Amino acid sequence: MSGDGELTQILTCDIEIQITGPTVAANNTQVADVLRVLATRIEKGGFDLGHHEVTDGLGKPAGFIYVDYSEGGER
Repeated sequence: MSGDGELTQILTCDIEIQITGPTVAANNTQVADVLRVLATRIEKGGFDLGHHEVTDGLGKPAGFIYVDYSEGGER
C-alpha cells in the first residue's frame, strides 16, 4: 500500500439474460446485441446501484443486471 489514502474503486456487475428464439445462432445474436447495449450504458455511467431489468431489442424483458459500486483498500 502506498499510504496516500486513495481507495481502490470496485465495480461488481452480475448479468443474467434469458433469450428464446428459433435457433442457437439467433439467440447468440440477440444476447450479443443486449450485451453491447449494456456495455455502452455501463461505460456512460448509466446504472445506479442495484438491480435493473434488461430488455431485448424489442423491449421485452430478457433478464437483469446488478451493479454495485464500492471502495476497497488503498491502492
